Amino acid sequence: MKINRSSSAIVTALDVGTTKICVLVGHVLEDGSVEILGIGKSPSDGLKKGVVVDVARTVVSIRTALKEAELMVGFQIESVVVGISGAHIQSRNAYGAVPIEKGEITQQDIARVIAAARAVPLQEGQQVLHVLPQFFSIDGGDRIQDPLGMHGIRLETQIHMITGSISSVQNLVTCCERAGVRVQDVVLEQLASGQAVLNEDERELGVGMIDIGGGTSDVALYQHGSIRHTMVVPIAGNHFTNDLAVGLRTTVRDAERVKKEYGLASLDLLCEEKEVEVEMVQGGRKQMVLLSHITEILEPRAQELLSIIHEEILACNMGHILVSGLVLTGGGSLLDGMDEVAKEIFSMPVRIGRPHIIHSDPEILKSPLYATGYGLLLHAVKKTTTDDNYDGNNKNLYRLLHRMKSWVSDFF
Repeated sequence: MKINRSSSAIVTALDVGTTKICVLVGHVLEDGSVEILGIGKSPSDGLKKGVVVDVARTVVSIRTALKEAELMVGFQIESVVVGISGAHIQSRNAYGAVPIEKGEITQQDIARVIAAARAVPLQEGQQVLHVLPQFFSIDGGDRIQDPLGMHGIRLETQIHMITGSISSVQNLVTCCERAGVRVQDVVLEQLASGQAVLNEDERELGVGMIDIGGGTSDVALYQHGSIRHTMVVPIAGNHFTNDLAVGLRTTVRDAERVKKEYGLASLDLLCEEKEVEVEMVQGGRKQMVLLSHITEILEPRAQELLSIIHEEILACNMGHILVSGLVLTGGGSLLDGMDEVAKEIFSMPVRIGRPHIIHSDPEILKSPLYATGYGLLLHAVKKTTTDDNYDGNNKNLYRLLHRMKSWVSDFF
């Protein structure tokens, strides 16, 4: 399908992962939904644990994925919304309060109280990526989500502030620009994934999401429709693959194949024992290994990853908010039995999160692999709609809000 860019709203998402680069091109329909027009994929080269370590190789990988998507849609991609992750990501909750100037709360009051909350010292080399209000209150009253138009004397807020390494963000943006595209926005990957796989009721009641990628596992906790906590764990799919490569003395490439075809996260799920042929790392010779041996290598890593996340959630006193349970997404969630191991460790309902793609023929796009990419598209659509809703009288205020939120997320 070829679409004339001048007459259509086109958005493009770029998911720069440790193991794969994915480009999704979407067409924004009149009802605000997104129709997927094209997809481009490329093996990722030049990243480690979500962070660019080789600019030249990363540029080549991004450019390859972009070209594949451009061939499908029939036009050149000029700008993208890109996701970011990595161990450099940090988060904290912060509190702020200001007097209400005219008795009735205006957008300016909301902007001032958020600015007061985010006015905290940052570690050297860190930059604010997201400022996400969790709730507001007026004169010490009950928590509310949107105070606009209400009356009072003192406006308070608690925000969730996410920061990242300035150099890591700049390196990512540089790679995109050298690949030939302009970066419209930089979005934390688990926020994008959450938008793609979580429903409104889950976010309202309380839910946890774990996006298990290639280099990092990204976690986001929601309650009352707002983000409550985020974290990045530097253990993910590549660690499972490397464990197999070492344990079986095979190549990394064949270890990845074995993981995808035969991998199990728990011995309890092994129904039938059999032997599997794998390539030895020395000289390309073959050997036969038992499925139980493969599972014995993968199971401890699955338990370690999920236990680290569970302990972090308990340490932050957030376990009680996960009323709806846990959602696993990303490529690592496709390892058979990951959801069962998570149920055992967290003692709560667990499901595999797949993107809620409405207008998409290929069933493959509804895989957890594309959760981040589709979430980035949804973010781009939301941002475009928000921008269009500001009239001339509000442009100065909008520019103020835009500067405050830095690269990313909308306040509401």
